[in-house]
Amino acid sequence: MTARAASRVPLHGTALDGPLTELYERMRRDHGPVVPVEIAPRVEAWLVIGHRELLHLTRDEQYFSHDPRRWTPLREGRVAADSPLMPLVGWRPALLFADGAAHRRMRSAVADALGRVNGHELIRRVRATAERLVAGFADQHAADLVESYARILPLRVVTELLGLDEENGALLVEALTTIVAPTVAATGANKRMGQILLRLIAEKKRRPDADLTSWLLEHPVGLSDEEVLHNFVVIIVAGNNTTVNWIVSTLQILLTDPAFRSSLARGHLTVDDALDLVLWRQPPTQNFPGRYATRDLRFGGQDIRAGDMLILGLAGANADPEVLPEDGRPVVGNRSYLAFGAGPHGCPARDPARLITRTAVDTLRHRLPDMEIAVPEEQLPWITSPWSKGLAKLPVRFSAPQLAADAPASGSASASGSASGSTSASASGSASGAARAAGPG
Repeated sequence: MTARAASRVPLHGTALDGPLTELYERMRRDHGPVVPVEIAPRVEAWLVIGHRELLHLTRDEQYFSHDPRRWTPLREGRVAADSPLMPLVGWRPALLFADGAAHRRMRSAVADALGRVNGHELIRRVRATAERLVAGFADQHAADLVESYARILPLRVVTELLGLDEENGALLVEALTTIVAPTVAATGANKRMGQILLRLIAEKKRRPDADLTSWLLEHPVGLSDEEVLHNFVVIIVAGNNTTVNWIVSTLQILLTDPAFRSSLARGHLTVDDALDLVLWRQPPTQNFPGRYATRDLRFGGQDIRAGDMLILGLAGANADPEVLPEDGRPVVGNRSYLAFGAGPHGCPARDPARLITRTAVDTLRHRLPDMEIAVPEEQLPWITSPWSKGLAKLPVRFSAPQLAADAPASGSASASGSASGSTSASASGSASGAARAAGPG
C-alpha cells in the first residue's frame, strides 16, 4: 500500500457532521480521485470521487465485480453478521450483486416489469396519496414535510405497485424505515421485510394480478421465488431512501432559494430543472456500495488489492472540477450527473422515481402555494451515514390550502404524457444492457 493510502478518511460518525462538499474537496486535494476511507471502525474501502474514474469503475466488470463475497473484510470475518452494513453489502441473488449474463438475465425481468407500469396511472396514484397526506395536516397550518409527507409517500405508492394490501403495506413501511437507519435493529427489520415479501410472492403465485410481483413471477426468464424476493429488497431499499431524499432536497431548494422559486413561478424554470439541480448539488445517495477488485491493480493513483471494496462516490464525482464549469455551478438542463450511477448497472427505475418525485413536489406546490420554511435554514437537522445525507426534518407553515379541484395536474400534460413513454423506453434500454446515466442497480 502506498504512503498516500496509509491514512484513511473516516466516512462515519462525527466526520460527516460538516458540509460534505468541503469533505470531498479535502479528499480530492489530499488523495486524488480515489480516496482511502473507513466506512465503519476498522472497515476499509476506497471512495471513487473522480468523474472519469467512476465511469470506468461502473463499466468494467472484468476488474471490478459486484459480488460482495469477494470482499476481504467479509471473508476474514471482520464484518459482523449483525453489522448495520450488512443489509446493504450482504450478498443476495439479485441484480445488484451479479455480473455479466447473470446480471443481464435478472435485469431484463426487473426492467420489463417496471416498463409495464403505466405512467398516467402512477401519476394518479402519487397525486391521490399526496392529497390524502396533505389533508391529514392541512388544518394545522404547519407540518414537517419529512415525517408527514416525503417519508411516507413513496413507500405507500410502491407497496401498491407491488400488490400489497394496506395492512401488510404498513408493516413493510415500518420495517423499511428501520432498515435505512444505521443501527443494529436494521438486521431484524430486514428479516421482517423478507417475511412480508415472501407471503406476498406466495399469494401472487396463487392469484396473479396486474402488479409488479405478478409480472416478475411470470417473466419468461423464470426467476425463482428467492430471486424475486431479493430483487424486490434491492429495489425497495436502494430506491426508497433515494426518492425520499430527492423529494425533500427539492422542496428545500424551493423553500430556501428565492431566485429559483421565482423563476419556477414565472415559468422560466420547471420542476424538472429543480430535480436536476438537486441531483447535481446534493445527490439523494451520496455514496453507493460497491465494487470489489478481482485482482491487484493500479487505479486512480492508488494500489488496489484483490478483494478491496470500491465505493461509487456519486456526490464527489458530480463535484469533480473536470466536469463542472469554472464557476462550479451545474448548467440547467445538463443531465450528465452521476447521481444514480452509470454503466450497465444504471437504475432501471430512474424514470418512475423521477415521476414520483416530480408529482410529489408539484402537488404540494399547488396545494400549499404560500408554504414557507418555519425555521432558519441553518437550524435544519440532518441525518448522515456513509451512504447519504438527508434532512431529518423540514418544518413549514402555510395558510389554508387550495382545494384539490383547483390545483393543476401534477406536471404539464406533456410531462405526464412523456412519463409513461420515457419509463417504457428506459426499461427497454435497460433490458438490452445499454450503458446510460442512471442509478446503481
